Amino acid sequence: MTTSQSASLAFLPRPEGKIAYSDTGAGPLVVAVPGMGDLRSTYDDVAPALVDAGYRVVVADLRGHGDSDATFHTHGDDATGTDLIALVEHLDAGPAVLIGNSMGASAAAWAAAERPDLVRGLVLLSPYLRQPGAPGMQKVMGVAYRVLFARPWGAAFWKSFYSSITKGRRSPRHAEHVAAIRRNMSEPARLRSLRDLAVALDHSVVEARLAAVKAPSVTVVGALDPDFSDPAAELAWITGAIDTRGILVPDVGHYPQHQAADVVVPAVLELLAGLPPLPAPTASQAQDGGARA
Repeated sequence: MTTSQSASLAFLPRPEGKIAYSDTGAGPLVVAVPGMGDLRSTYDDVAPALVDAGYRVVVADLRGHGDSDATFHTHGDDATGTDLIALVEHLDAGPAVLIGNSMGASAAAWAAAERPDLVRGLVLLSPYLRQPGAPGMQKVMGVAYRVLFARPWGAAFWKSFYSSITKGRRSPRHAEHVAAIRRNMSEPARLRSLRDLAVALDHSVVEARLAAVKAPSVTVVGALDPDFSDPAAELAWITGAIDTRGILVPDVGHYPQHQAADVVVPAVLELLAGLPPLPAPTASQAQDGGARA
């Protein structure tokens, strides 16, 4: 996929640091965010197609990940959700369709419940909409994460684990992508951010808000995703918990946007095409859109 539009890197000021995001294209706003331990380049097989279809695509790094600052002390689904809300407000081009993978999808769902006026639609890719595992497992895993994400082996461990849950087919960019992840997480402050995020994650904050998620949505889950004991059953639970169209993708693991862009892109475009028309842009939005045309 190619596009004549070039992405610009910008930063969103937040109370504990800056969030990095790329901004490409012109048109209705789509904002994407990766999952834990991933980089915004995970959407490199999706974003260009959406730009070419006439959308403005903004892809953000998580706190402490990619080009975002590693000065954040607060992490989690709701923390990332507040970043998404702040980003849409900052861009002054909403409401937006939010795309998220893994805990990034959890954050997008939380944001949709918190600020439905800013969220036009949702694309949830392998989302955690409830806390997995038995009660008490979170504390056990917190101890494990502190060991697994310690130096000097933490970055290498995460690279190996990331590949292990990319079951099934892989993007031609897979080796390049995981190498970039390892380089990023080799920075001590970023590895610390990954550890702190892993320890802080509690998806029950999202499950408690699901009744308030009303935005039109599509949910994509890989049939080989090892993060779910039964991916098909998890997708069935999700489609019962919120009003969403569910797509189970054969031969795909935890990263549909990276592994199956040929499925994700049409699903996103179908959702976008079916949304109600946007209100007329404000003067500032029209000026910004003209600058991007």
